[in-house]
Amino acid sequence: MSELLSIENLANLGVLIFLQAVLGFDNLLYISIESQRAPEAQRAMVRRSGIIIAVALRIILLGVMVKLLASLTEPIFHIQWQGVVEGTFNFAALVFLVGGGFIMYTAFKEITHLLALPDLSVDPSQKRHKSAAIVIAQIVLMNAIFSFDSILSAIAITQVFWVLAAAIVSSGIAMLLLADAMSDFIQKNRKYEVLGLFILLIVGIVLLGEGGHVAHLKLFGYAVEPMAKATFYFSIFVLVVVDIIQSGYQKKLARVRDLQLQA
Repeated sequence: MSELLSIENLANLGVLIFLQAVLGFDNLLYISIESQRAPEAQRAMVRRSGIIIAVALRIILLGVMVKLLASLTEPIFHIQWQGVVEGTFNFAALVFLVGGGFIMYTAFKEITHLLALPDLSVDPSQKRHKSAAIVIAQIVLMNAIFSFDSILSAIAITQVFWVLAAAIVSSGIAMLLLADAMSDFIQKNRKYEVLGLFILLIVGIVLLGEGGHVAHLKLFGYAVEPMAKATFYFSIFVLVVVDIIQSGYQKKLARVRDLQLQA
């Protein structure tokens, strides 16, 4: 017991909880946006159920990955089209590539739908409901894909199962506490839904880059490099700052127009 509660394990637990919190932001954002597609009365239940099931599956995935870590990096197939496409694909690379592609598709689809709305006063989530089961399944699936990167990063820090599991449970509790608040904020401030979708678009690009890097993918002779986490979060920071400034500027213009109309 004393070995389990050693200073090293406790320090690793603190690092992993912080890591899960940082890497879990995009996951929480996806849950908040995707849950809007469920019937309104079931959205809170969908978020809670999706997160709880996803955390349980994440712990199972953790156990499998700890046992089979070596096999995850074994090549499945190769592509050698000299000078055009070259790469060696394993399970990890395929998860990143498929997940990144799906997230980008989802973000593009939702952005296109928002632009196509004939009446901006109508909440888009009210027009296209999915069943609660489908939304929960999508949340669990995407949670597993988001988790893959964070679990690999966590295993690089420690392979003590209880430390890894405790960090996962902690992140799940945090998502349960924050999911409703973030979803309500997005629903009440619809302009930020577009911002969230563009952030998800960047997340998809990050996953594609990670998958290409793991596969040692080369396109037209150029190696695909992963986006640095610092670059990713700086991009999000810039998007948020620009959106805040733009919103303030639009409000100022609206006040000036109102004053001119009253004069």
